This record gives sequence, C-alpha cells and structure tokens, in this order.
Amino acid sequence: MAHSVKLKAGDSFPLLNATLLDGSSVTLGQPQGSASWQAVFVYRGKHCPLCTKYLNEIESYKQAFADAGVEVLAVSGDSKPQLETHLEQLDISFPIAYGLTQQQMETLGLYVSIPRSEQETDHNFAEPGLFVVNEHGDLHVVDISNNPFVRPELGALTRGLAWIRDPNNHYPIRGTFDY
Repeated sequence: MAHSVKLKAGDSFPLLNATLLDGSSVTLGQPQGSASWQAVFVYRGKHCPLCTKYLNEIESYKQAFADAGVEVLAVSGDSKPQLETHLEQLDISFPIAYGLTQQQMETLGLYVSIPRSEQETDHNFAEPGLFVVNEHGDLHVVDISNNPFVRPELGALTRGLAWIRDPNNHYPIRGTFDY
C-alpha cells in the first residue's frame, strides 16, 4: 500500500495549475494581485454543505486576509458544471478554481475520499487543506484534515497571519525540524 507524502513547512510549494471559470489557468500559490502571499483553500466540492458555509465565511474575512497581504484562492476537484452549480449557493468575490486532479491532490499530501454514492459526487475528492505560500514560494502555513469538520477558524487564522507578516515580529516558519 502506498503512503501519502505530506508537504512540510518550509518546502517549496509545488507548481500546480487549476482552471478558473473563465477557462484561464491559475497557478496555485502564486498571487495574481497586489498581495505577496497566497492562501490556497482546498475544499471537497459542491456536494459538501460545510464547504459551502466555509467558503462563504472566507468571503467575510477577505479584507482581513488582504490587510495581512495574503490573497485568497479556493480550489476543488469538481468539474466546471459542478462549480457553476455550486456558485448559485456561494456569495464570494475571490477566485475559485476547479479540476484539481487526484495526482495533484496526492502531490499536495491531501487526504482523498471515495464518494459514498453517485448522489454525493462522481469523482474522488480531496478533504480540506490550507496552504499559505509566502513571497519566496515556500509553504509558510499548512493545515490538512481528513474530514470536513476540522478547519482553521478564520478569525484566528487572519490575526495570526497579520502577526506573522509584521516584520517587527521576526516570526520564522514553524515546524521545520526534520526527524
């Protein structure tokens, strides 16, 4: 049985692309706007009501992320039609991408689930993950879960990122001890 390989804090974030609704390609972890960092939120897909709630909650923290110099991007393994349908339940203004492949999910070290039924979804899907990539393309903050009930609390996350980004705090990447 193969074992999943988890990305480690401080690693160079892998170059992975997904697709935005307009058909353009986006590189995960590479900010497109004025921010120098990017928070990549991997979500399960439109079949997950907790993901819908969390994505809408991220929108309410979008300014706090921006104030910390962190751009937000969300991505899932959903297809374009699934994302189009999902957007009817979302009230978001940050970029959201689709088409994350199983190989990309494995490269990111995400937990991957098999759908319980065709009603749930029609493809294997990633469980939630958060990857905050710094201006050097390195993984500064990582949080992965094996179920939709465990995700970073967004108020604490944005306050923490603001603190990390404050140059007066000299806060290094944590968890880099290799054993």
